[in-house]
Amino acid sequence: MADMNTGTFKHDITEPPKSNLVLPLFSLKGRTAIVSGAGAGIGLAIAHAFGANVAIWYNSNKKALDEAANIEKTYGVKCKAYQVNVTTWETVEAAVGEIVKEFNGRLDVFVANSGIAWEDGSFIDGPLDTMQKVLKVNVDGTLFCARAAALHWRRQKQEGTTIDGQPLENFTYGSFIATASMSGHIVNIPQQQTVYNASKAAIIHACRSLAIEWVGFARANSISPGYIKTDISAFIPAQTKNVFKDKIPMGREGEPEELKGAYLYLASDASSYTTGTDIIVDGGYCAP
Repeated sequence: MADMNTGTFKHDITEPPKSNLVLPLFSLKGRTAIVSGAGAGIGLAIAHAFGANVAIWYNSNKKALDEAANIEKTYGVKCKAYQVNVTTWETVEAAVGEIVKEFNGRLDVFVANSGIAWEDGSFIDGPLDTMQKVLKVNVDGTLFCARAAALHWRRQKQEGTTIDGQPLENFTYGSFIATASMSGHIVNIPQQQTVYNASKAAIIHACRSLAIEWVGFARANSISPGYIKTDISAFIPAQTKNVFKDKIPMGREGEPEELKGAYLYLASDASSYTTGTDIIVDGGYCAP
């Protein structure tokens, strides 16, 4: 990070990947990834995209157990589902530590994808306990995941070993990716969701800030999906969906699979010079 007295950054403390070919840079083979909120939807699509050994976290959707078995069988990688409450630091820290021990003693990628929506209309009339819950999952949960992952990445870069002291091969820098939202950039119309919007704006700026703090051992970025066909937006009436489709240049909601490329890019060495950024994938909603 920057010198606290001068505000300047050290020179040449990171290195580019050594491959001159593009496609090998996208490979996560032999690496370990954790994806939270991966029982279905965006998180599950990400887990399918990586081709890495992957731990998928879920809150209550026990279908994740079958999905993990399917990923193992389909891609020939290690995959296991864990039920993790991301709103508690001790739980997150313990879960990451357990996974690192079980997955070859290493961690390479963490996707903080857990999140919940605000479904109660205007903030002034909405329940404050729901506000606290949304902020706890979306903001606290993301920061807890970031902290737990970064502790391992810092150690791995300093020591060059797995958790059990073996030489650490094919580790460059940790990659933290948070699922934010275009709602962190704009105010959605016509639904009212101040708390959700604020939580996603916080995530975007947190990743920018972490990118500066973590230079030398990890990168931090976020992805801001637009309207995607997942359970988190299932509560929105069809009439309301038609209103926001009028505002999407591509005229439709996105599919979770259409986010795979962005996440794989940020997770891999293909994005070795990308940190502190946010990628909007919204069918053009934010463009006009």
